[in-house]
Amino acid sequence: MALKAAFLEFSGIIIQDGKLQQRLTDELLIAENLRPDPAEFAQLCRGRSDRAGLRELLQRRGRVVSSDALDKLVATKSERYRQALADTDRLPLYPGLQDLIYRFRTAQIPLYIVTGAPRADVDWVLSHADLADGLTPLITAENLARDGKDAPGDAYRQAIAALNAQKTGLNLTARQCLAIAATYAGIESAKAAEIPVAGVAHLYPYRMVQRRANWVVDYLNELEVDWLQDFYAPRETPPRVSPSSESQSLEG
Repeated sequence: MALKAAFLEFSGIIIQDGKLQQRLTDELLIAENLRPDPAEFAQLCRGRSDRAGLRELLQRRGRVVSSDALDKLVATKSERYRQALADTDRLPLYPGLQDLIYRFRTAQIPLYIVTGAPRADVDWVLSHADLADGLTPLITAENLARDGKDAPGDAYRQAIAALNAQKTGLNLTARQCLAIAATYAGIESAKAAEIPVAGVAHLYPYRMVQRRANWVVDYLNELEVDWLQDFYAPRETPPRVSPSSESQSLEG
């Protein structure tokens, strides 16, 4: 068994946009004459697609929305998102991202983005950050259910299926993939698809992420590709940290 592909979240791993996402979501609710609740955003939206998050926010307020209505809300938010980023002096990318891309490229492990964000948002960020050569969008909002009712793991299962369809003879399985995630929802989704998860403590305390992910690091540049290769392709000598534990650190 070998590590053949790594999947990255967009928000939380590539771009530090949580406050912007919450502000834009709040603005959509206010435009519908509804009151935002800060706690709800973290609970219902972080790590999930805009369609899923907005659908639940509206349903909690007694609003039933059609797929067409969700499309319009998502399109409005997406346009405002890109405009807001265009108005900033510098894109808020997470530290260590370039190091991560270099390490995986050197190890010839491709990096793919699996996210519920709109493709236009992902492409805009990759283009303006000069990251298009190192990261490939694979699954975005357009690949998910229009009603926002995707089950945990669906996005990652689609990612594996898409790569197998693109590359004859790849025969990719979940155990040959790695998910790099910072949100609880992203970690849960990857594990539902039976993909090992490296959690990054960008959004939550280290110990809280450690309880959910297979491994955890504080920063992206702490993710050790050599250790990962030991885990995915065991040698005669055991890896430096036993993978038998429920959650391990990838530091050092």
